[in-house]
Amino acid sequence: MTRIDLHCHSTASDGTLTPSELVRAGAAAGLDVMAITDHDTTGGWAEAAAARPAGLTLVRGAELSCRWYGVEPAIPLHLLAYLFDPEEPQLAADLARLRADREQRAEKIVELLRADGVDISWPEVSGYAAGGSVGRPHIAQALIRAGLVRTTSEAFASRWLGARYFVPKADLDVFEALRAVRAAGGVAVFAHPNATVRGRIVPDKLVVELAAAGLFGLEADHEDHSPQQRAHVRSLAGELGLVVTGSSDFHGTHKTVKLGAFTTDPAEYGKIVTAATGVSVLG
Repeated sequence: MTRIDLHCHSTASDGTLTPSELVRAGAAAGLDVMAITDHDTTGGWAEAAAARPAGLTLVRGAELSCRWYGVEPAIPLHLLAYLFDPEEPQLAADLARLRADREQRAEKIVELLRADGVDISWPEVSGYAAGGSVGRPHIAQALIRAGLVRTTSEAFASRWLGARYFVPKADLDVFEALRAVRAAGGVAVFAHPNATVRGRIVPDKLVVELAAAGLFGLEADHEDHSPQQRAHVRSLAGELGLVVTGSSDFHGTHKTVKLGAFTTDPAEYGKIVTAATGVSVLG
């Protein structure tokens, strides 16, 4: 049975395994296909490709930080973009802007923490990112090191990064992001669309509009979806003619979920590969 995991993160964003370690871990976990989908960056692509073990197919992608502005306040959401051309000007510029904002946001959070006497520093936090995109999980690592929290989840609670030291970040308008992914020859899948455990979710009517604008699929099988939510997402995808994916959203030790915890049907994966024209799969 072919095992396909289409949502995995490395140290290029907020995972704890380097891109090289990630692909080796994927092979060790028995995956046949895995996607590297770091937040708003393709920075891990080259290293992952170079380290790809024989027998493992690598799908290059990214998870885009988006927002739907059809309500007030706007609702954040994520698009998984697969097999797009990283040199396409509009999408490349969008990703560069998001990365710059993530770094400025992280610096601001560190400043706020230090102003309250918290013993962390920007060099420490940026060091945890190892040259990748800096995010709140790296600040969480510093808080853990300082003995102020025990886990990343605790660091994301309201007492810390969830509210008291929360700084908003820039996101792409979801329709503009979708157009940019398509212009770059990529395929877009809505990540964990019904994950109410993460906060507000968009209504089904938006998914209908996104499908009309070129959305290709919905991620149904995900740890943040209940069985009922998975069934609903599958039903909605069926009504709209969208592919259905399943994936771990692996972040290493930042989360307890394991590689391959949820997988994508080979037939659905095949539709993604066939539709993409930006870059090819490796393997």
